[in-house]
Amino acid sequence: MAVVGLVAASSVAARPATSDPLPDGAGAFMAIEGVPLNLSDWAGQPVLVVNTASRCGFTDQYAGLQALQDRYGTDRLTVLAVPSDSFNQEFATAEEVAEFCALNYDLTLPMTDITPVRGTGAHPFYDWLAETQNVVPRWNFTKILLDGEGRFVAHFDTATRPLSPRITREIDALITR
Repeated sequence: MAVVGLVAASSVAARPATSDPLPDGAGAFMAIEGVPLNLSDWAGQPVLVVNTASRCGFTDQYAGLQALQDRYGTDRLTVLAVPSDSFNQEFATAEEVAEFCALNYDLTLPMTDITPVRGTGAHPFYDWLAETQNVVPRWNFTKILLDGEGRFVAHFDTATRPLSPRITREIDALITR
C-alpha cells in the first residue's frame, strides 16, 4: 500500500457503535519476553494498542509512543506495542525486535511478541476490532484506543503522530472521567 493513500485516509474513527468491552481471551497476548500479557492487566486505565514494525518508514514513531507513555505515566495510560510482520517490515525474531527497540529508542513500553494483525491468523484482538468496529490496520503504527473497561474508543491511522492533539485529547477525556 502506498503511504500517500494513508495520509489521505481518515485519522480518527467515529465513536463506536457498540459499548461492549473486549471479550474474554481477545486481550491475551504473549509478551516479547515470552510470558503471558493481557490487556486486563491495565483495567481501569486507557490503553493505546499500536501495531509496530522495526523496518518501516514510520518506525520513528516509537520515540513518540515512549514520550506519550512518559507524559501520562504507567498509572494513567498504557501504550502497548504490538510488533507485527503483517506488512513484511519486521525482524524475524522477538529477540531482534527487543534489541532494536532498546538500542535505538530506549523503549520501556510493554511489547508483545511478533503478532499478526490482519488476515487469516490475525490475533483475536484484531479480529474483534474488524468484526465489531470495522477497523483493520491498513499499515504499521495504526493506533487503537481503549477505555479503562476495555471498550473501543477510537482508532488513529498511521500518519497520526503519537503526541498529536487528536490522540492526547481522547486520552485526556478518558483520564478526567
